[in-house]
Amino acid sequence: MPIVVGVDESPVSERVLRKAIDEARLRNESLHAVHVYHPPLMYFATTLSEPVDFATTHRKKVWERLLPLLEMSHIEWERVDLDGYPGDVLNDYVANVGASLVVLGTRGRGDLSSLLLGSTSHRVAHLAPCDVLLVKT
Repeated sequence: MPIVVGVDESPVSERVLRKAIDEARLRNESLHAVHVYHPPLMYFATTLSEPVDFATTHRKKVWERLLPLLEMSHIEWERVDLDGYPGDVLNDYVANVGASLVVLGTRGRGDLSSLLLGSTSHRVAHLAPCDVLLVKT
């Protein structure tokens, strides 16, 4: 059963990924590093004369920082790119692969921001079918 780690563009993702790698080593399990692209509201509100692949540009930023950590980890790992609302997509993915653990970071937003913007870690912690490890930021 793999360990799933949710990563994004935040600087915290490096710390979260390191923790997930440590857990994978301790448990002798593979690691699925999952990035879920969720287009910003502005994307839908703008009209562009030429299509721009925001997802590819965004993913490139995320992975150019994190792939070196995975490549040096000496564990079995898999890169996974998905689209949609991160909390729901992560929960679906975790259930589909039968993960033993999900590792996520917390951004430390206040209650109001989380209420307005949503909290991926909060949603996954409450709905995931397996244990969840939240890495404090």
